[in-house]
Amino acid sequence: MSIDFPFMYEHVGDILKGVPTTLLIAVISMVFGLVIGTIFALIRKRKVPVINQVIVVFVSFFRSTPLIVQLFAFYYGTPVLIEWLNKVWQLSLDPDGVSSLTIVLFVFTLHSAAYLTEVMRSGLKSVDDSQIEAAITVGLRRQHILMRIVIPQALGYAIPNLGNQFIALIKGTAIAFVVQVTEILAISQIIANDGYRFVEVYIIASVIYWIMALFFEWVFGKMEARVGKYLYQT
Repeated sequence: MSIDFPFMYEHVGDILKGVPTTLLIAVISMVFGLVIGTIFALIRKRKVPVINQVIVVFVSFFRSTPLIVQLFAFYYGTPVLIEWLNKVWQLSLDPDGVSSLTIVLFVFTLHSAAYLTEVMRSGLKSVDDSQIEAAITVGLRRQHILMRIVIPQALGYAIPNLGNQFIALIKGTAIAFVVQVTEILAISQIIANDGYRFVEVYIIASVIYWIMALFFEWVFGKMEARVGKYLYQT
């Protein structure tokens, strides 16, 4: 059996149509996951009673269970939850009204937030306390210290891990096809099933994922180098 290169050339454009959805899932879940993760990391750093323990359980659950299991749980559990809410609160919500993409974005955001909580907690620990003390001495308010000194530096220290997490999200989007979201792998499967050319199609998909990973590794590497000049200057 030989590889059909003309077939690959013919369909590479079709598979590339899944890239926007793949990036949409990765970017949105990364952005919102980072916001949630930063808030959770600040709460954990301050050791807020009760809430801190809830966050520990949240992080443990989403980091210790497979992403595909989380996706199935929310995909099949959301209609059940909506029906229960309709019954208890006398609502008229459509149990099937939540799109697959919305559920994927929600699950990926929570999954990302669990990892980014620990990433940002590590970044916050890297910020020198003497800077905070100096800022307090000159009269800066606590919220200004957080927004202008602590969080920006924590993000800078966290860039390598943020890059790794974003690339992991891009690769993780491949499982979204199981709930009928047409990203790269979903389109690849449709083409492969129609043309019975599975090797060719998955080679194309693999190369696309690889190129995206290399590109974002380069982007985050440039960011790390640029920010590092400020963070680690002597």
